[in-house]
Amino acid sequence: MPFLSIPRVLFALLSWLVLFAALYLLWSGYAGTASVTADGDVIRDREPWRVWTGSALLAWSVLGRFPVVWLTTRPGGRPIRAVRGSGRTLDGAAGSTLYVEQEGEGRTLLLVHGWGLDSTIWRGLKAELRGRFRLVTWDLPGLGLSRLPKRGRPDLDLFAEELRGLVVSQGEPIVLIGHSIGGMTIQTLAREHPDMFGREIAGVILLNTTYTDPSRTMVLGGVVRMLRPLVKAGLALTAALQPLAWLSAWQSYLSGSAHLANRLGFGAEATRDQLEHVTWLATRNPPGVQALGIRAMMDWDADGALAGANCPVRVIGGEIDLVTRIEASEHIAATAPRADLLRVPGANHMGFLEQSDVYLSEITRFCASLPWPEPPSARPFARSAAGGWGSADTRRTATVSEPEGATSPSPFRSTGD
Repeated sequence: MPFLSIPRVLFALLSWLVLFAALYLLWSGYAGTASVTADGDVIRDREPWRVWTGSALLAWSVLGRFPVVWLTTRPGGRPIRAVRGSGRTLDGAAGSTLYVEQEGEGRTLLLVHGWGLDSTIWRGLKAELRGRFRLVTWDLPGLGLSRLPKRGRPDLDLFAEELRGLVVSQGEPIVLIGHSIGGMTIQTLAREHPDMFGREIAGVILLNTTYTDPSRTMVLGGVVRMLRPLVKAGLALTAALQPLAWLSAWQSYLSGSAHLANRLGFGAEATRDQLEHVTWLATRNPPGVQALGIRAMMDWDADGALAGANCPVRVIGGEIDLVTRIEASEHIAATAPRADLLRVPGANHMGFLEQSDVYLSEITRFCASLPWPEPPSARPFARSAAGGWGSADTRRTATVSEPEGATSPSPFRSTGD
């Protein structure tokens, strides 16, 4: 998202500055200042502090992530790792090659992750839900193990078309869950195919997302819009110089600079595993793809896309979200006639990780409230008297006061395992 790309660039520059300072101090400390005695001997006057300081800065450049993570987060929480389950590589509806996993039994939830991440970000959520639902997760094209079409570029229209294909292939009404750009992808699908909402799609859950160009709903968005031409040019340059951008990303990862930038997307409850996982994914995914995706977001809008959604919509927003401010969630809920809004105090953009109990409880409650119809193979799609899944307008706005404690074969066409 545009907000986090700015501190990532600034912290990356700081990381390179520290590295160059380390190398300069080591070189100057070793070389010293040469002088010639009366006898013609060359004497080098070395300053040990330069060597020691340079060594310390060099150590920070390659090992800084350990103290950064330790000092800025808390221990504990659910362990989270970038570990894959059993998945398949499929041909997407728009020409992408998609990596898809499915596990669990029951009604189907299809999850769409945020930008710069991949489907492993849902690992903790899946562990809690797979005993009650069939979970389908996938990597967005260009990220994780999914690949863009030949000559294709990452944008919301492409993602929405691939999502449409996945939804249709399930063969039964499902619930869509999207975080950040995942929620934007769902809204793009609603804008282009509103008839699917209330037919193939029984319900929608949007987590920490927006309805328009993210620079309009983020903190300091006015600065980004003022520098819009420069920002877009910088993103294009990042894509053109991807090898150098990747080198910079890994150097920032090792020094902990990338962790500091990503820490801005978390609230006070972030754990060490969570910050490490998010930073690892953002580093190993192609920086050129991420840059072009952010560039495409800056020209995107789906305001009012869910106005015609004929199914319940649950919008969950973090009250301290810096990336997609709570006002964005409020706007989405206000423009979707069958939407509820849940405000989560203390939740930043990655609230579904650090306050997972709250999000899990709300997801479970929402899914339990749906009058799940039989799959179309058993009977035709049925509608309620209100004309869609569930009861008539049940709009509500809630605020969480405290966190709560709380496989069938797919008709996908496979191109290999």
